[in-house]
Amino acid sequence: MCIASNGGFTTLLSVADTTACCNGTKCFSFGCNGGQVGTPWAWFSNYGVVTGGDYGSTGTCFNYTMEKCSHHVETSLPSCDDVVQVEPQCTATCPDDASRIYADDKHFSKSSYGFRSVDSIKNDIMNYGTVTAAFTVYEDFLTYKSGVYFHQTGAALGGHAIKTIGWGNENGVDYWLCVNSWNNTWGDQGTFKIKMGDCGIDNQMHAGLSGQ
Repeated sequence: MCIASNGGFTTLLSVADTTACCNGTKCFSFGCNGGQVGTPWAWFSNYGVVTGGDYGSTGTCFNYTMEKCSHHVETSLPSCDDVVQVEPQCTATCPDDASRIYADDKHFSKSSYGFRSVDSIKNDIMNYGTVTAAFTVYEDFLTYKSGVYFHQTGAALGGHAIKTIGWGNENGVDYWLCVNSWNNTWGDQGTFKIKMGDCGIDNQMHAGLSGQ
């Protein structure tokens, strides 16, 4: 939306609203227990998303419900194991700003689509911005620091959704450049490179065009 508005729209949209309301009935998703990458984009188009920032933010409708924590690294942040898990609840009000009207705070995409090729993913990123992606996380991904990741050892831990912001080639290996949700203390300041096609990532990308 920032790109589509040429920098005119910079407000964050609510992860909590999407997690809570894009549920098993509407999106085949299950709150903090995981979900899909495609169906929330359709929900974004049909139902909209309110504004919302990080835990403790001000000036938005529905903020993230848990504080930042350390994911698989030791930092000054509390361990994620010690943070109380607060699953957001779907309501028709703005929990973090009573002056806002929930329905009026909704923003919409105008489309939702997947991709059939690597070239179409690249074209979408170049023209419209980030693309949602999912892949299978294995044990060796948790300790990633830099370079191009590809699965070598360890068991599968489950699916994981991230955002893809670019691509490149390093030492002859084509990769996607991605932003993880584990804060900038993990990986390469919160980002990682993953080999194209590895862990099923090429087949699990979805996006949409900005609406209002």
